[in-house]
Amino acid sequence: MILPIDLLKKLIDYSYPLPDKDWKIFSKIWTPFSAKRKEVLTRVGEKEKYLYFVVDGVQRVYYFDDQDREATLVFTYSPSFGGVLDSLLLQQTSRYFYETLTPSVFLRASATDLLALTEQSRAIELLVRQGLVQALAGVLERLAELQCYSSEEKFRKLLQRSPHILQRVPHKYLANYLGIDPTNFSKLINKVKI
Repeated sequence: MILPIDLLKKLIDYSYPLPDKDWKIFSKIWTPFSAKRKEVLTRVGEKEKYLYFVVDGVQRVYYFDDQDREATLVFTYSPSFGGVLDSLLLQQTSRYFYETLTPSVFLRASATDLLALTEQSRAIELLVRQGLVQALAGVLERLAELQCYSSEEKFRKLLQRSPHILQRVPHKYLANYLGIDPTNFSKLINKVKI
């Protein structure tokens, strides 16, 4: 079985390899953490205290508008980073919730430690910037899908991007993420050849 820190190293090496000296200091800020199903890790009005690295489980970031309508914004699962990133990096209160959908296992690094390392190490600063650029690219792609695609096209795009997601995320959350009524989502599953 691969250790969580080795899984993190594998992802870092794939996306933006760190020199050994930087990896050594970066790897020391991560601590194990686990959470039960449906546990809210970050609440609206709180500052995000941690950057999470997902080892196991599925989570989501979601939002409630002033009419109490819910919007699922993003899912996180292994191997990826999670949390409310704008709150973490800007050190401002969150406008979003971060919740586990299944029992979850993480490594997590405190915002204080992470931000201090970005000040100390140019390589770690560039790693964080690379992660942000990738996240921004994903957000822009998602905005284009939401504005331009039909329900079926959004569903197909989601399955292309994450073919395993139907087995990992409850369908009511996928329907919410796509902005589709749950009944219509069920019809899409039956209609679209997977």
